[in-house]
Amino acid sequence: MKKIILLISFITLLGCESNENFSRCDILNPVTINLVNPQFINLIPGGWAYASGGPRGLIIYNTGSSFKAFSRECPHLNTCTSALVVENDIKMVCPCDDVTFSILDGSPQTSGINDSVCEFKVTQVSSTVLSVTNF
Repeated sequence: MKKIILLISFITLLGCESNENFSRCDILNPVTINLVNPQFINLIPGGWAYASGGPRGLIIYNTGSSFKAFSRECPHLNTCTSALVVENDIKMVCPCDDVTFSILDGSPQTSGINDSVCEFKVTQVSSTVLSVTNF
């Protein structure tokens, strides 16, 4: 009996994966965006819209040739309970400390900040439907 318990414990330890590869961005349940909904009227090329999904919501951006989806969580400040906001149609801003991020790729635009905004995979299911998932 001791050998069986020892064997099961050993197999369990071998089967466990390290959390080193866990990404803070792997937090989104799949979201479906219906582009005919009035809240997405501004998703023309170069346009953006807020959407539900993730802990603080999403920012959907139309690049002109594809769509991008970013988390509204401030990536550099765990204590910020406010969601990122879009300013001037070109940047995302953390309302807690005014740190800015590019709406094109989520990269930080403020000196000294290294974390980018979490981006999610967007698949265009049809001409009017997007699917947002983890990469």
